[in-house]
Amino acid sequence: QVQLVESGGGLVQAGGSLRLSCASSGLTFSTYTMGWFRQTPGKEREFVATILWSGGITYYADSVKGRFTISRDNAKNTVYLQMNSLKPEDTAVYYCAAPKRAYSGLYTGTNLYDYWGQGTQVTVSS
Repeated sequence: QVQLVESGGGLVQAGGSLRLSCASSGLTFSTYTMGWFRQTPGKEREFVATILWSGGITYYADSVKGRFTISRDNAKNTVYLQMNSLKPEDTAVYYCAAPKRAYSGLYTGTNLYDYWGQGTQVTVSS
C-alpha cells in the first residue's frame, strides 16, 4: 500500500530555516504530483505547495511564496519542502500528500489528494 513518511520538523526561531522530507513507497513516485499541506488546531488543513509529477512546475500558496521551495528527487522517491524566513504563523503540523491517480495536474484542494503522511510538527518561536 501507499506510505508517505514526513520528517525534518522541529523547533526553530523566527527567521530560521527547516527542510522537510517526505519519503514515499507503494507508488511509482515519478508519475505522481505531490503536495504539502499544513494544519493548526481548530483550523482546516490548508494548501502550502505542490509540484508536478515531472518536476518542472510548482505552485505555492501566497502566504509562503518566495520563502518556501518544493522540490523532488525521483531517484529517492522523496519530496522536499525547504522553508526559509520562517514566521510564528508558519507553526503547524505539515503533511505531504499524493492524489489517487498518476500523471495528474497541480492540485490545491485537500479533497483531491487521497494519500497522506502522518505529519511532522513545525514550531516557530518569536
